[in-house]
Amino acid sequence: MHIKRKTMPKFWPVPKTGSKYLAVPSHEQRNSVSLILIMRDILKMVKNRKELKKALNEKKIEVNGKIVREINYPVALFDSVSLPESKKFYRAVLENKRMALEEIKKEETTVRIFKIIGKKILSKNKVQLNLNLGRNIITSEKADVGDFVLFDMSKNKMLRTIPLGKNIGVVVIAGKHIGKKGKIAELAKEGENTIAKIKTSSGEEVSSNVNNLFVAE
Repeated sequence: MHIKRKTMPKFWPVPKTGSKYLAVPSHEQRNSVSLILIMRDILKMVKNRKELKKALNEKKIEVNGKIVREINYPVALFDSVSLPESKKFYRAVLENKRMALEEIKKEETTVRIFKIIGKKILSKNKVQLNLNLGRNIITSEKADVGDFVLFDMSKNKMLRTIPLGKNIGVVVIAGKHIGKKGKIAELAKEGENTIAKIKTSSGEEVSSNVNNLFVAE
C-alpha cells in the first residue's frame, strides 16, 4: 500500500519532492515509518526494494532484536534497528519534529520503553498492563495508567516502572512543542488535564500535557 508523498505524515523523515508515492507500514500506520524508508531514505543502506528484499532474505536486519522479513515492516518511535553484519545499531528518535535514527550500543537494542495505556486486575496479586503498540504484560508490580515501563524484549521481562515525576527525562511527541527534550520541573493540574513544565538542556522552559510526553532516559 502506498500514499501520495504530499499527504505523508509530518514526522516522516523524507523530502517533500521525489517519487509521487511512498510505501506505508504494514500496520501501526499512524505512528510508524516503513522499513524501506528507514533503510533507503534515512540510513541509505540500500538503493531500492530489491536490495532490501535481498538483505531481509539473508536475515541481516532486526527490529527490536527480532529478525524481520517484511519490506514495509513498521518502525515506530523508540524502536531499534540493528544491522549485525555491519555492527551498526540505531534507535528511532524525534529530531527537529521528524523521525531520525541515532546510533546506539548493541546491548540497548532489545531494551525499550513502553507507555501503559490500560490496566486490568486479574487477581489479588496480578494485573495485566496494556502497553502502546499492542503489547500486553502480566505482572505483580505496582503501576498505573500513564506510567512507563522499561522492558527487555529478549527476555520478555519488565525491568522497572517509570512514573512521570520531577527530574524525569521526557520528549514531547505531539502538540505545539513536539520534539522538545528535557526534564520535568513541575507537574500541575489544570482542570481535568495534567500539565508538565519541562526544562530543556538549553535552559528553555516549555509546557505540555502529559499525554503528549514520552519518557526518554
